[in-house]
Amino acid sequence: ISEGPGNTKVAKSTAVPPGPPVYLDLVYIPNHSNSKNVDVEFFKRVRSSYYVVSGNDAAAEEPSRAVLDSLLEGKAQWETNMQVTLIPTHDSEVMREWYQETHEKQQDLNIMVLASSSTVVMQDESFPACKIEL
Repeated sequence: ISEGPGNTKVAKSTAVPPGPPVYLDLVYIPNHSNSKNVDVEFFKRVRSSYYVVSGNDAAAEEPSRAVLDSLLEGKAQWETNMQVTLIPTHDSEVMREWYQETHEKQQDLNIMVLASSSTVVMQDESFPACKIEL
């Protein structure tokens, strides 16, 4: 946060400060993939083989289309074209539209969206699941 004209405080737009990249195997995109915390700089800096995208609340804009677009923009700036797998935790309208509208760019950037066709049943509850081998 910095002081703006008239001593009003102005929030900076980047959630992650610029710096060298960090490489990880698996990253959970923070705060239900809300764009208040994740931007292009996040994906330029936090490079992962797998990103988990949670959120299934259209009213709260989760997952955020801006975050999904930031992944494409951030990954386009990586020096290598390593495989990235996006793992959505819910089948949301935002995810489906983004997938269809950006599918060609995803392929160019070597991004795969993992759709789960498995179900885990525990006690009286069942939910979709996927297996990841690192």
